[in-house]
Amino acid sequence: MTRRLEILSDIPPPHAADRGDAIALECEGRTLTYAELDARSRKVAGLLVAAGVKPGERIAWLGRGRETFFEIFFGAAQARVCLAPINTRLAIPEIAFILQDSGANLLFATPDFFTTAQAVTAHLDRPIRLIGVGGEAEGVESYETLRDGSTAHDLPRPTAGDDILQLYTSGTTGLPKGVRLNNANYSAFLDLRTKVEGFNYGPDDTVLIVLPLFHVAGTNISFAGLAPGGRVVIAPDFSPAEVLRLIETERVAHVFLVPAMINMLLQSPQIATTDLSSLKTVAYGASPISEAVLAQAKAQFGCGFIQFYGMTESTGAGTFLAPEAHKGDLLRSCGKAWPQMAVRILDDAGKEAGVGEIGEIAIQGGMVMAGYWNRPEATAETITPDGWLKTGDAGFRDADGYVFVHDRVKDMIVSGGENIYPAEVENAILGCPGVADVAVIGVPDDRWGEAVKAIVVAHASGAPDPEAVIAWARERIAGYKAPKSIDFIDALPRNASGKVLRRELRKPYWEGRARNVG
Repeated sequence: MTRRLEILSDIPPPHAADRGDAIALECEGRTLTYAELDARSRKVAGLLVAAGVKPGERIAWLGRGRETFFEIFFGAAQARVCLAPINTRLAIPEIAFILQDSGANLLFATPDFFTTAQAVTAHLDRPIRLIGVGGEAEGVESYETLRDGSTAHDLPRPTAGDDILQLYTSGTTGLPKGVRLNNANYSAFLDLRTKVEGFNYGPDDTVLIVLPLFHVAGTNISFAGLAPGGRVVIAPDFSPAEVLRLIETERVAHVFLVPAMINMLLQSPQIATTDLSSLKTVAYGASPISEAVLAQAKAQFGCGFIQFYGMTESTGAGTFLAPEAHKGDLLRSCGKAWPQMAVRILDDAGKEAGVGEIGEIAIQGGMVMAGYWNRPEATAETITPDGWLKTGDAGFRDADGYVFVHDRVKDMIVSGGENIYPAEVENAILGCPGVADVAVIGVPDDRWGEAVKAIVVAHASGAPDPEAVIAWARERIAGYKAPKSIDFIDALPRNASGKVLRRELRKPYWEGRARNVG
């Protein structure tokens, strides 16, 4: 498709008209043609109108990835309703907070999350309608029955400013923030990705989705495959053996993986006998990758590799390292700015830093979010008045414009592609018997890039058992956020204002590394 898509709900109709029998989506043996995707999306729009959902309101999704997600997404976009997919790894209180914050009154859930969805309702101050996708239960209505009984409506055309996805990202205060992504953001994304080497997927390409659909990379790569009329295959759960099987049997051309996944695929016994010849590109991002793993992956997969650096707040865009740039010292770089996007290194005064000087990486362009949902102060702290998105990452630029990540300004930990904020983990640990004080940092981990470590100051009455501290945290926050290890210290290093000097805590664990993040 050569014309620019202004509205994302415009993706299914032309493909339905031109090649309606072509497979758009496939998941666990279920298929959805472009004609079916278009027709079902229209019925979803009617379902939402009948349910009383108004333009600008939010609906939520809690479940494994499946083809039906896109029926609901495109139907919501047609009805000018915003879909908020929820991280399935969150604890029940965290899910409840997101539902409360978003104001969603409809929650679509897959069968394996019915129990969770029902438990969440007890934490809300209002009733919420539970709709089961792929099943039903007591108190959970059947999505398929509602959809099939719905009538497609001729609705007012959506606008560029309509929010279509609200992806939640953790905050430094421990409260998740809803990132508002609109039609204009995704119009820019789908236009500019055709100008990124290796990212211009075609109508005959099969694209494999292994990242969850609550992750910006999961939705982005899906849209990149659907926009030109390609076939998108969804793997709801990451299993190295299953991913390798799908690559071979489905003749996958493109896949996006976080570095931890690449490493696990390389260690899988099946990789030695898997036919990987269909692969054109492996895109990766969400956390940095070690040069050793990248070199091994390039040799094993035998295709082009593209690194993407960005944030949910920038619709996943910022910089990219093109396949031909994967060499020499550039293997440590996250690449150059996307076409029509700008990337700067800002010094402490907010001015552009010179070549080689370390500062905060900032991104500007059409893919920068509309803002945080109901968080004007947080939006103002993150986006400057002239539209620069402050990433919270420190880095520098070389003379050729390549950007190198050095450290994190905001101390965020990225483990296996998941963002984890120390304050949230610290809040979960404080209160544990025997813990007088705690600071949380990210330490090197060969599998996950970074692992969460808690540095604990023991209470005068005696130090707690490390496993007890970990168990205490896991009861209060998602398991992936809980510390993987505990070290003890007599006192936390702090500056004159009392702020913990995390850099000092991280230093011994990262000694000898080229950079201070995973």
